[in-house]
Amino acid sequence: MKQVVQNYKSGELTLLDVPAPACKPGGVLVRTVYSLISTGTELMKVSEAGMSLLGKAKARPDQVAKVMQSVATNGVSATYRKVTSKLDSYTPLGYSLCGVVEEVGAGVNDVAVGDLVACAGNEHALHSELNWVPKNLYSRVPENVDPRHAAFGTVGSIALQGVRRGEPRLGDVALVIGLGLIGQLVVQLLVASGVRVVGVDPAAARCRLAERLGALVCADPGSGLVDTAVGELTGGHGVDQVYLAAGGGSNEPVELAAKLARDRATVVDIGKCSLNLPWNAYYEKELDVRFSRSYGPGRYDPEYELEGRDYPIGYVRWTERRNLECFIDLLARGRLDVEPLVSHVADFGDAVETYRQLSEGELKAVAVLFRYPGAAPAPSETVTSATVPRPAPARVAPKNRIRVGFVGAGNYASSMLLPHLAEREDVELHRVVTTSALSGANAQRKFGFAEASTDTAALLTDGAVDAVFVVTRHSSHAELTRQALLAGKAVFVEKPLALSETELEKVLAAVEESGNDRLQVGFNRRFAPLLNQARNRFGTRVGPASVRYLVNAGRLEHGSWYNQQDTEGSRFAGEGGHFIDTVSWLLGADPVSVYACATPGQADLQILLRYDDGSTASIGYTTSGASTFPKETIDVTADGKVLRFDDFQRASLYGRKRSVSPKLPQGRDKGQAAELGAFVEAVRSGGPMPVPLSSLVSTTLATLAVHTSLATGAPVRIESR
Repeated sequence: MKQVVQNYKSGELTLLDVPAPACKPGGVLVRTVYSLISTGTELMKVSEAGMSLLGKAKARPDQVAKVMQSVATNGVSATYRKVTSKLDSYTPLGYSLCGVVEEVGAGVNDVAVGDLVACAGNEHALHSELNWVPKNLYSRVPENVDPRHAAFGTVGSIALQGVRRGEPRLGDVALVIGLGLIGQLVVQLLVASGVRVVGVDPAAARCRLAERLGALVCADPGSGLVDTAVGELTGGHGVDQVYLAAGGGSNEPVELAAKLARDRATVVDIGKCSLNLPWNAYYEKELDVRFSRSYGPGRYDPEYELEGRDYPIGYVRWTERRNLECFIDLLARGRLDVEPLVSHVADFGDAVETYRQLSEGELKAVAVLFRYPGAAPAPSETVTSATVPRPAPARVAPKNRIRVGFVGAGNYASSMLLPHLAEREDVELHRVVTTSALSGANAQRKFGFAEASTDTAALLTDGAVDAVFVVTRHSSHAELTRQALLAGKAVFVEKPLALSETELEKVLAAVEESGNDRLQVGFNRRFAPLLNQARNRFGTRVGPASVRYLVNAGRLEHGSWYNQQDTEGSRFAGEGGHFIDTVSWLLGADPVSVYACATPGQADLQILLRYDDGSTASIGYTTSGASTFPKETIDVTADGKVLRFDDFQRASLYGRKRSVSPKLPQGRDKGQAAELGAFVEAVRSGGPMPVPLSSLVSTTLATLAVHTSLATGAPVRIESR
């Protein structure tokens, strides 16, 4: 059989052919289905193996002390032979897996051949095709638990034991320092216990993941956001518990713990970080420092682990095995979600390459699973999001001209879209549909449509039409888009795409059902020539950015249908996507959270967007400003530069020297012509749509989240579902 092993002397890591283990009494032989790489613990071992002897000594001073003791006892020569022999040996990797019982040893009666079990132990749950596992280190897995998720059993037990050591209570506030694999699980376990959680990690992606999994605020320790959040959540008293789930040699975690903990709080060490405790800080607050020993009571006790001698439940409620059983039970009841932690699933045969990619930073991951021969890939291993379907793109053969149908020909269509399309040689305006026959006749006359009618169904079923434009009132956008996608048309829909998440899901269901993802939403600002020039002059961004976008929207005219909020949605729901899309395009990312507040009557809105890399954007959407002030101004600040954009008329870049664009002599170009050109070219050539579907969905969700945040008074996370 195959097993992952490493030579600690040379650092060589290989997939070695080794004899299959025998099934001994008191345990079971398990054929592995999935095993989990603990990207913290295991990569630390892999990294140490690649060090020089001096480096190994510095990394493991505890082992150096043992060597020195051996020298004193046995002499230099004998100690040298002993040490080099031990170093120049293959050692196993892995300690968490899920597999199928292949053989049951004598004295075991709680599982049978064919049962699925989660297994623990750095000697018994190895990255190996077969493992012998003693009875106190496995737990039966219910049918409704995914084997990939059950493979998290050991690390889940480590996190669970850490939380138990902290003794959290309902309503407590806890700080989790280090949001790697263990930290992410600690966050979820605390949230499930009714604890409000703040997280700390220098990696923005891990912070966003922890927020998605229930933490209220997560940030880099130097950002100041964590200090502010702790102050607000605790009234300035400090957190009730701190969970140290970080690794490395820095003493910052224990110093931060003392800073943000309340008087007589509990500090629990779960990871392997420096513990040079600042005496004054810990003494003055009388902090209770506790250690969490791996999976729970029984760990390192050979009578418990190898001989199967359990501790009486009346004296030791939570042992290694009972922790493992509890974690699996939480998965089965849906109280924990480890799927977002699965960054990568690799075939077991690719184990060595996977470790290399992890070690060299090519593969960024929280958790990586090995899939063994015979394990059927789960659908989620190839689908990155359930909210945004990934059908095979509906491509068409390139053509010289495309035939276009319009649903709606009101003011915006007639002034901003149709004039540009009518001028294009590669577009044929085939059919226009309006609710008013006269409107259709006017559009036909002005722009040269071949046909005009009031029959939407006839347009959607017209085989001659390549693309459908939906330019109607907001309440009809989602349904018309859905129908057009199902009819196999490329679709250009004016904003908004949808007025609710339910409408959005119906659109995405149509994409999935039809396999047709040829969709564009009319977010034209990202196509504006001046804004593109300014973005190019700013150059590639290195650090996080701060964006301020002021929209001086002004008051609506009396009787405007935009005021019909009951049927057409709010004004911001109708056009707010423009500004969120523009910011996201400028930053090259999609928002991960939205927070909004408003003046009385929601006349003026302030929206704060957060992004995965730490960037933030504030959008001020106001109706109470002066009409003489520009409608849209944008400031982008990052990397020692400031980009100022003034209402599609002028852009200025401030850096080492100032660069100002000439004022455009022919008025504002908000990008409609370029946007239409990109859409037409995509339809004509069969190439990708101008804006990815995932971005359209994210912008729509963020726009809808504004009103959710206003209603709840809390930030709303934008999740990939």
